[in-house]
Amino acid sequence: MKKTLTQKQIADYEQLCRDRNNGRLLTPDGLRFICEANNYDPEAIGRHFLEMLAKMQQR
Repeated sequence: MKKTLTQKQIADYEQLCRDRNNGRLLTPDGLRFICEANNYDPEAIGRHFLEMLAKMQQR
């Protein structure tokens, strides 16, 4: 039995590839780096992510 991808699955995969190529995927190492850079302070980490969200929404 041959399995095929739907157009939605193909579009999702292409978006994932674009996100990966543009550095928009958060890896465990990236998350660790952000936490270390903010001295593991939950408020500072949260502020960082809120600032990044605001920047992404402006695009």
